[in-house]
Amino acid sequence: MKRIAQIENQFVRDLPEFSSGDTVVVHYKIKEGDKERIQVFKGTVISRRGSGTGKSFTVRKISSGIGVERVFPLFSPNIDKIERITMGRVRRAKLYYLRGLTGKSARIKTKLTEKTDKKKTKKTKEAKPAPAPKAEAKTEE
Repeated sequence: MKRIAQIENQFVRDLPEFSSGDTVVVHYKIKEGDKERIQVFKGTVISRRGSGTGKSFTVRKISSGIGVERVFPLFSPNIDKIERITMGRVRRAKLYYLRGLTGKSARIKTKLTEKTDKKKTKKTKEAKPAPAPKAEAKTEE
């Protein structure tokens, strides 16, 4: 079993972390005859499955009003790169219920990241300074 693990470790690549609900852009190499090109597939990750080098993920997008899903092997040499665009805030690992939804009901809430939190804190610090306390005139009669 150790030998199999050693062989599998040769194929493991450093990819960005993403999970169900995230919007990703997958740059996939397609071979047509003797030519090779990169096709971009942008959509929402609806599932991740498998273990080791057999991991795969499913991405769903709406193209011309028709839902299109594609399963990508995670450590495939044909995947040029994966970019995570937004992080989705979901409470399930498998988002198969999105298949039956269209329009606004198919939207996923976005998770606030550290970058957006830092921007908000900067804005609050740069807010208008508090007015100076008024000097009270003491009258002694």
